[in-house]
Amino acid sequence: MSRKIRVMLVDDHAMVRMGFRMLLGGTQDIEVICEAEDGEAAYQLFPEIRPDVVVMDLSMPGMGGIEALRRLTARDREARVLVLSAHEDSAHPRRALKAGAIGYVSKRSAPEELIDAVRSVGAGRIYLGVELARKLAVQELHGAANPVESLSEREFAVFLQLAKGQSVAQIAETLHLSPNTVGTHLYNIKQKLGVGNQAELTLIAVRNGLLDV
Repeated sequence: MSRKIRVMLVDDHAMVRMGFRMLLGGTQDIEVICEAEDGEAAYQLFPEIRPDVVVMDLSMPGMGGIEALRRLTARDREARVLVLSAHEDSAHPRRALKAGAIGYVSKRSAPEELIDAVRSVGAGRIYLGVELARKLAVQELHGAANPVESLSEREFAVFLQLAKGQSVAQIAETLHLSPNTVGTHLYNIKQKLGVGNQAELTLIAVRNGLLDV
């Protein structure tokens, strides 16, 4: 029998991790070898654990999944990350794939889909849920009219933190940036989205399904 696919689970909810551990552990070819409760912990653990697949949520405290994903894949280009998220908009999957993920599955998907996704990503193949792939294809055909899509990767990371109510100082600490750099990103974000304050940024994030409410 070939070696099992070794998985690291990254989610800030212990009960969610337990459910996915039981699901994946019920197969003959997959085993969960490690868990992390946020992106920072996953980033620190990865070099030591060296899992075959990282199954990562996006909405987590601190830097968040997108930033953790970007750092992880920047440090190790061989890292195989499967995003498992409640976000079903097109912005998050696009950002996740651009940041280095090779798979994206909705938490609303059937349990069997997660198992299939882990096997595909473990083999180095891209995996997208059928409905998500359709949404991305349709948007590609019609073009991205949403101004959120115009944000750079770093601006998007700052935007999400601002939408959650974080201050410039807090964002600087979380994303390891200087306050001046965060301030510059904030100015650019407001210009691109046509807003004047943080409350409007939060409203845009909610309307685009980028925040859990």
